[in-house]
Parts: sequence; C-alpha cells; structure tokens
Amino acid sequence: MTFVDGPVRVRVPATSANLGPGFDTLGLALDLHDRLEAEVLAEGLRVEVSGYGEGAVPLDERHLVVRAMRATFDRLGKQPTGLRLSCTNVIPHARGLGSSSAAIVAGVWLARELVAGGRLLLDDAALLDLAAQLEGHPDNVAPALLGGFVISGQDGDGTFWAVRGSVDPRVGAVVFVPTTPVATKAARGLLPAAVPHGDAAANAGRAALLVAALSGHPEELMRATEDRLHQEYRRPAMPESLALVEALRRDGVPAVISGAGPTVLAFTDGPGSSGAEDLVARCPAGWGVHALTVDGTGAAPDDGAA
Repeated sequence: MTFVDGPVRVRVPATSANLGPGFDTLGLALDLHDRLEAEVLAEGLRVEVSGYGEGAVPLDERHLVVRAMRATFDRLGKQPTGLRLSCTNVIPHARGLGSSSAAIVAGVWLARELVAGGRLLLDDAALLDLAAQLEGHPDNVAPALLGGFVISGQDGDGTFWAVRGSVDPRVGAVVFVPTTPVATKAARGLLPAAVPHGDAAANAGRAALLVAALSGHPEELMRATEDRLHQEYRRPAMPESLALVEALRRDGVPAVISGAGPTVLAFTDGPGSSGAEDLVARCPAGWGVHALTVDGTGAAPDDGAA
C-alpha cells in the first residue's frame, strides 16, 4: 500500500438529525461546510485549526479528525509515518448541527483519499460503517457522507445501513444557533428509558409522513414534524430553544430541535425567499442564524468555491 503525493482536501456539510419525529434515524445535510486538508509527511503530526474549536480542541492524536484518520488507516492496513492536518471549521460545536460527525466523516474520507487506490480498498458502504462505529450511531454521519435526506439505522447484528430519500427543491431551512452549547451526552441523559406506546405510535406515523413531506409534499411539514419522543424531555437543558420552537409552531412554522440541540431548525422555502427572510428576522438577540439550502452532495473534494 502506498500513499499519494501532495495534499487532499474535503468539504463536509453540517447535518440536522431527528427532524422532529425521526429520533436517531432521520438526518438532513445542510450547506454549511467545514473544510479540511491533509497530507502525508515524513514524520511527526501537525494539526492546525481555525474557526470553531480554535484554541480549544487538542492539536495532537486526541483530535477527533486525527482519531478518525488513524482508525481508517488501521482498516486499510498501514499508518503513515507523519501527517499534516488543517481544519477550517464553520459548523458550531455542541449545538446539534453534527460537528463531531463532520469531523469523523472528514477523517475517514481524507485517510481513504491519501491511500493510492483507497476507494477500491474501502468503498462508501465500508466508510459509512466505520464512521458510524466511531460516532456510535449513523443519523448524522450518513447525511454528512452521502448528502441530502437520509434514513439510517443499525440491524440487530450491528450492521449499519443508510438509504437516501429525495428532497423537494422547495424545501430549505433556517437554523437558530444559541450561544450556549449543550453536550449530546447531557441531552441524551434526560431521556426516559421507556415511553408510552401511544407516543411511540404517533411518532412512527409522523416520521413516515415526514419522508413523504420532504420528498414532494412540503405542505405537510407542520404535521410531519410533530414529536413526542425526545424534545419535551430535553426542555431542562434548553428551555429557550423549546420556547422558540413553540412560538414558531404557533405561527404555523414547522420548527424542531436540531439533533440533540440546542439549535432550532425551521423548515421554509430556502434562502432569499420571503419566508426565510421573515424567519431570520425572528432570531433571538445574541443568537446566530443561517438560512440554508439542503446539501445534496455530502463529503466531496474541496475546490475552494464558497
């Protein structure tokens, strides 16, 4: 096995999981991208980070992208003698927009591209399996890798799977990003061990409707984004986010908690539309806001274009 000369570059999208009723199984890629570059060196490890995480994340073997790269090199059968990694991060950390999944997908993708013939040795299905193993679940890594709207899960034998669904071109999103993070582990810790059968049944129906709504019936998004499994239980960790979701929904806007929160995602017609502009204007003071389209590509070579 040999390594390629020169750097390889990748852009990986932010993702929103759950989308209301699709707990741990539905995810959507959004056009907000981290950009990374890596190359093999003769020796040592050099890690550079700008944007989110700068001055906060470790710049050694503990860095999540490096750990994902090492796991991929192990799977491929050979570690390089040295590595350089440069990360330009725009996906907010610990906000429910898939920053850790983007890091993992970037790492496995870069490592595969640094190996001559890497795509023959590790296809996309194997790359998804490895990324999901590293993350622990596939709902964010699947759309980060594949792009678009993805239904994913894990079989009883441990096999991870992912199927892309279609997205109506009229569907866009506005995300409202609070200043205070919420750790995924903390958000999950608020969930009960069991839920009422009626709530589970209601969510199953809404999740099925959501697949149809996103693919061609966006007028059903309000009903399709109702949730009874996880959002309300997480209120103690993100009361302001739940209050915004409720306010938007009272006004007929299909709004949900993005992933484990605390970011709020509201479906709309896309950037530049009057609906998106109206939503951006409702951003709480001090929060960040982005009007986004759906990213249909997923992890891909970075040509430097915006």
